[in-house]
Amino acid sequence: MPPSDRTDSARKHQLLELAYAHVLDHGLADMSLRPLAEAIGSSPRVLLFLFGSKDALVQALLARAREDETGMLGAVHRARPGHDLARAGQLVWGWLADPAHRKLLTLWVEGYSRSLTADAGPWAGFAGRTISDWLEVFAAAQPPAHRDTPEGLAERTLLLAVLRGALLDLLAAGDEPRATAAVTAHLRTLTNPAAAPPTP
Repeated sequence: MPPSDRTDSARKHQLLELAYAHVLDHGLADMSLRPLAEAIGSSPRVLLFLFGSKDALVQALLARAREDETGMLGAVHRARPGHDLARAGQLVWGWLADPAHRKLLTLWVEGYSRSLTADAGPWAGFAGRTISDWLEVFAAAQPPAHRDTPEGLAERTLLLAVLRGALLDLLAAGDEPRATAAVTAHLRTLTNPAAAPPTP
């Protein structure tokens, strides 16, 4: 890589991190290049030169947020919950409920909701990719014989739905004990199948 390309790459990475810190505080949906550039010590011209377009910058910021999310899921995998879906859910919820992650998760919800109505552009596909990321980690925490069954898929899909719903509740109301109690109640049904409601 020529020195100028390395310099551009390093500057691009630096500005991406600064922009990411900014949107964690201010959100992404109404982002304008000029105020963003001023906030991070750059200019709209430089941002457009390095990223190509505003949409490409938004896409890079969403990818950066997804990196933090997949980093968390990777940490859950490395914690080796074994074939224990309840333990995997507990580890994920512990991360989601941590106040240190509120800004990231608010940004994640923003990206998730915007992607539901975006058939094209930087938001498109964001929600679907995050669902796949989570389900993959939960699948690894299920016994192989159960993992590839319709019941196994339904079980991890329900866990994801419970965690996502509890997260939205937590971000909206800030009542962590109540949200955690609800998640814990569901996790107990995974540990003790007899506690689950009967199938109609």
